[in-house]
Amino acid sequence: MPDHNPGTLYVVATPIGNLDDLTARAARVLGQVARVAAEDTRHSGRLLAHLGLNKPMVSLHEHNEARRVDTLDSYLAAGEDIALISDAGTPLISDPGFVLVRELRARNRHIVPIPGPCALITALSGAGLPTDRFVFAGFLPAKPGARRQALAGWKTREETLVFYESPHRIVHTLEALQEQMAGRDVVLARELTKTFETFLHGTPESLLEQLAADPNQARGEFVIIVAGAPPVEQSEHQDISADALLEALLAEGVGVKQGAAIAARMLGGRKQVWYARLQAIKGEH
Repeated sequence: MPDHNPGTLYVVATPIGNLDDLTARAARVLGQVARVAAEDTRHSGRLLAHLGLNKPMVSLHEHNEARRVDTLDSYLAAGEDIALISDAGTPLISDPGFVLVRELRARNRHIVPIPGPCALITALSGAGLPTDRFVFAGFLPAKPGARRQALAGWKTREETLVFYESPHRIVHTLEALQEQMAGRDVVLARELTKTFETFLHGTPESLLEQLAADPNQARGEFVIIVAGAPPVEQSEHQDISADALLEALLAEGVGVKQGAAIAARMLGGRKQVWYARLQAIKGEH
């Protein structure tokens, strides 16, 4: 039996720009742990140096996270406390750490979150769009087709939508928003907590014009906040009978085969059954 207790993994939020945002508790934990697991050890080394700390560091990023689980677990088993940090903000939120936390929880390791800065919450708190209900979708897909498809899937959601985006894709994302959600209220939050922190408000169309007029506004990491879709009027939710839908399809000149496919998609059931019903209705006319 070991003569010590297993260590604790602390999930520590770090500043997203302004170093003064590091909490006193986070600084204390970083000073007390035996080692630090960091997304980029060189980047995080500067934060530790700012705190006057010199800790053993282990890299943990999206390409090696699964391989690091056993290594970090062995340190915990030996009684070492470890701090998990990302390049900026709260680990696991569009950053590495989920696999590690999931696997260590499955092994009954002690995990303690140390809350602090988070870009999406910071952006929401200053954007002026509804915050009672929101959906965080992380980074949109990089490929244009997949990005459009993702936005098409979100466009009817009534909650405020929040995305992260990089500077080299921000214009393309605004163009996709213009295509899928034209006229919607959008806020771009960039360089949060840094010297050039900026909140830009407008429609996708007007924001594209603002970025074209001042290319400097396309620099930095972005949080995109999009107003949710307006609530659908109750009258638009009125149920219609299956026969009324089938009658309407035939009245509009929709073929029986196509009508059966539409009915199956909207009402459920097998296309063959709807095909037979459509044929029967058609025969009555």
